[in-house]
Amino acid sequence: MRSRYPSSSTLAYSFGPGPWTPAIKAIIIANIVVFIATSVIRALEVPLWLNPQDVLHGQVWRLVTYMFVHAGVFHILFNMLTLWMFGVELERMWGSRYFLKFYFITGIAAALTTILVSLIPMAMFEQLYYSRTVGASGAVVAVLLAYAMYFPNRPILMYFIFPIPAKYFVAIMGAISLMSGGNVAHATHIGGALAGYFYLKGGRIHLLSEIKYRYLKWRINRMRRKFDVYSGGRADDVNRRVH
Repeated sequence: MRSRYPSSSTLAYSFGPGPWTPAIKAIIIANIVVFIATSVIRALEVPLWLNPQDVLHGQVWRLVTYMFVHAGVFHILFNMLTLWMFGVELERMWGSRYFLKFYFITGIAAALTTILVSLIPMAMFEQLYYSRTVGASGAVVAVLLAYAMYFPNRPILMYFIFPIPAKYFVAIMGAISLMSGGNVAHATHIGGALAGYFYLKGGRIHLLSEIKYRYLKWRINRMRRKFDVYSGGRADDVNRRVH
């Protein structure tokens, strides 16, 4: 539940952000359809869930399809409710195309994080290589993080009772997720959150700029040492050559 900004000294609260937006509506309907189908015919979910071993053997579609498979009613209900409550306003602000791009990029990044973690040569991580991951949680966590980044002080009703700023709400939800999930959930959630943060912050651009800056700085220092170039010196220092 989210509070609306008050027009007077009295706070007024309403449930949710309002009607569905096009992308949110499409995502939720697709998830419900897949959930019903896989609940009726359980074998349908086998080629859809995320399994690092299968992906690395060429079944790359699993990087996307796992986001539409859920483990139970409460799993899909929590994910879709969270997506609606916090994603609608982002879609209105970004537009449907950008929102869909953000949603699927962060969801895929969450899956790739799970796969990378499963390749770490430690027993606690190696078991992930044969595990299965389902659900839209990676992308949903990214949506939550994006909401907190854009509206950090927007009041959210925690447990429908206590109003707290969005940035603290997301931090609490993240902590609950980490404490309640297994190793797979940890990797997926963290991967989604990191992908969302760097995507919105332009992390790739900043990283490439930093690498380019460091490389040019190294080249300049190398040239200075090679040609004995000094940026300045004392007037009486006859041994220095200033170029």
